[in-house]
Amino acid sequence: MSAEIKKSIGHDVVLIGGDGGIFEIRKDGELLWKKVRGGSFPADGEGAALFTG
Repeated sequence: MSAEIKKSIGHDVVLIGGDGGIFEIRKDGELLWKKVRGGSFPADGEGAALFTG
């Protein structure tokens, strides 16, 4: 997913490991995606779309 986001926005992203199945996508501290809310990981292209649109 980090490569997909980098390709989309042209910037490196940092993946930070968590515990207990936690998965979030944040930009500048703002929560954009939380697995608990969506029930799953973002589909192909969905993670990158959070940064571009």
